[in-house]
Amino acid sequence: MRPGRDRARSHTVYERLKEVFAFIDAHQDEFVRDLQTLLRQPSVSAQKLGLQECADLLVDLLKKDGLPAYASPTDGGPPVVFADIPTSRPDAKTLLCYGHYDVQPPEPLEKWISDPWAANIIDGVIYARGATDNKGGVMAFAKAAYAFQQVLGEPPVRLKFLFEGDEEIGSPHLEGWCLNNIDLIQADGMHCLDGDISGSVNSPQVELGLKAILYVELVAKGPRADVYSGDAAWVKNPAWRLVQALNTMVDPEGNVIIDGWYDDFQPPDEDDEFLLRTEAERLDMDAVLDHFGIDELPWGKSPYELMKRRQYYGTCTICGLTSGYQGEGLKTIVPSSAKAKVDFRLPPRLMPEKQVEKLREHLMRRGFDDIEINVLTARGTPYKIPYSEDLAQAVIEAATEIFGAPPVVHGLTQEDIIKSVVDMPVVITGFGPPNSNLHAPNENMPVDSFIRGIKYAAAIMESFARR
Repeated sequence: MRPGRDRARSHTVYERLKEVFAFIDAHQDEFVRDLQTLLRQPSVSAQKLGLQECADLLVDLLKKDGLPAYASPTDGGPPVVFADIPTSRPDAKTLLCYGHYDVQPPEPLEKWISDPWAANIIDGVIYARGATDNKGGVMAFAKAAYAFQQVLGEPPVRLKFLFEGDEEIGSPHLEGWCLNNIDLIQADGMHCLDGDISGSVNSPQVELGLKAILYVELVAKGPRADVYSGDAAWVKNPAWRLVQALNTMVDPEGNVIIDGWYDDFQPPDEDDEFLLRTEAERLDMDAVLDHFGIDELPWGKSPYELMKRRQYYGTCTICGLTSGYQGEGLKTIVPSSAKAKVDFRLPPRLMPEKQVEKLREHLMRRGFDDIEINVLTARGTPYKIPYSEDLAQAVIEAATEIFGAPPVVHGLTQEDIIKSVVDMPVVITGFGPPNSNLHAPNENMPVDSFIRGIKYAAAIMESFARR
């Protein structure tokens, strides 16, 4: 079902949810108070602040609603909060609902209009760190399950909740926990409610696949110490060496040209092309330019061409360059070293461990065997699920019904860990406002967006059950 199709079936499904939605509306004050309670507990993984306390609080909130939650320890990290909520429906599917209770640091504090841990409501909007990313999504899952239990006695699918505590620092303890609990996380599909809706169409963004990440530091070395620039003829300049090496990795339009980089690449299929054309037609270009603070799109490319690159191809991004003197005024030297931090996003079939070897071989063949490659992270198993997959269609159908417009469907987004341990369809979506400010001061969640997010979670559960 492409967006907008099969509306008659969609309305039939959601007729059955009227009582559930009415219950959510009737209890919205209670649901908002519980979200505020969770938001008021600091839980910053980067600072190891309040993680155990937040996990315990989350377990208490879930148990208060009759959901069988518990904190499961990890090896050296914050616990995973897990719940397994059964259903008596015969041949029911199992849906794994993933979220995280850790948040980004709130700094700079002076930029907030309200204390980031107060969860104050100002003009109908909750301001707090984690409101959208991701405590709002965690509580939407929980309240949807609670509403099903109160109204219908049980959810339409078996639900498994997996809420971790260090996603914001790359989930260093999640893979180990998953490997030790493979039976617990077996499911017919997994989805996540994390992020915001598209400002162009006021409907969620739906991600059907994930890229992996390879992050390296490239180091060029020259003389043992900085050299007077008048003697530059005597030594190789490591800054120039590094610049020259970097220039062999991308072309002038930013395309990755490392030898063999795309040998295993899986190009977008017919459905992917359809989704790209649909998104391009709906795109608000003024909003895009304003979002990035630019006057025009780069390289004379169309929105369609840039979206295709962003969603389905790899990237090579220089994230930082360091060499020589950076202070005020002049210092005439040849620097002794130069470093670049480089981020690669890898679409399906481009595995991080294999791609770093391609990078190494590429530099050696071009005479840059003196460039050191330090791998800072090589994480994730890139994948893409078919557009026709049941879970994909369930989320698309639910978004169309709850938000009144088809979602923006993307083929790929960023890395994943759980799927690398247990193979299942995975879909990421969200319901926060377009200006949610996640990772920034004044992160927020309008009250009506949160209530709609609970309904979105319930609708996905119901739609998945019917497929």
